[in-house]
Amino acid sequence: MKKIIIALDGHSSCGKSTMAKWLAKEIGYVYVDTGAMYRAVTLYSLRKGYFNGEEIDTNALSADIDNGKISVTFKFNAETGRPDTYLNGELVETEIRQMEVSSHVSPIAALGFVRESLTAQQKAMGEEKGIVMDGRDIGTAVFPQAELKIFVTASAEVRAKRRYDELTAKGDDVKFEDILKNVQERDYIDSHREVAPLRQADDAIVLDNSNMTIPEQNEWLLAKYKEIVG
Repeated sequence: MKKIIIALDGHSSCGKSTMAKWLAKEIGYVYVDTGAMYRAVTLYSLRKGYFNGEEIDTNALSADIDNGKISVTFKFNAETGRPDTYLNGELVETEIRQMEVSSHVSPIAALGFVRESLTAQQKAMGEEKGIVMDGRDIGTAVFPQAELKIFVTASAEVRAKRRYDELTAKGDDVKFEDILKNVQERDYIDSHREVAPLRQADDAIVLDNSNMTIPEQNEWLLAKYKEIVG
């Protein structure tokens, strides 16, 4: 069976990563969470003190990237059956999902030099195909040639509730109103940034999963994959 590139784009907190991880495991493909890569760079910037209110020390961050001081890698976790994110060799999978990172990641992802660096890494990962990648610009900027492109969306309220449930289940003290505001702000920034803004590729298939269960999503996604590979 031929190998293809599968690109899942869409808004934040709409289940792209969950879907992509499941599909990759189901069909034996490599999974790459590009959002985790931007979150890792954001975590690095927070730790280095590169945020001053809404301002970012772009000169320092750019220099660190140019000098190879930021390495984002993935290692397969046999217990979860999914890849974990590592920043300069440190496991940061849990830390990059916290609200502090979520509230700072969109400005980092809007920086042209950050996107250029990570996009180059992402393109290299897909050279041999057999890959499922999710993010904001996979089907438009990273893999415009992808054989299967899915654009995932859901209402802001539904996405905020999912994020709220996920964080409270981990014991985090968060407010639904804060998460909803964060989701709406990220939507705006992602869609209006100058470099590779979030948009639906012309040949992408839209999936609104506001009222779908995870099994229903998986069944739908697998059917689309089988249509492509025959």
